[in-house]
Amino acid sequence: MLARFRERAAAVKGRPLPPIAGEERQRFIQQAQSDYMDFAIIGDATASIEDGILVLRVDLRPADKKP
Repeated sequence: MLARFRERAAAVKGRPLPPIAGEERQRFIQQAQSDYMDFAIIGDATASIEDGILVLRVDLRPADKKP
């Protein structure tokens, strides 16, 4: 599952812009940025199953604060 999200993040990042202009273009760009961020966060998570529940852990600490 995590690999799929990594692949989706890469696909969004490499997605070409459609031939649109103005506000539609800006909305497309903003949506692509949100999609990339969502997929990348989940793709970078550490997954485990605890008591039958899928747990995704995402370390949001700055790089200089990580162990």
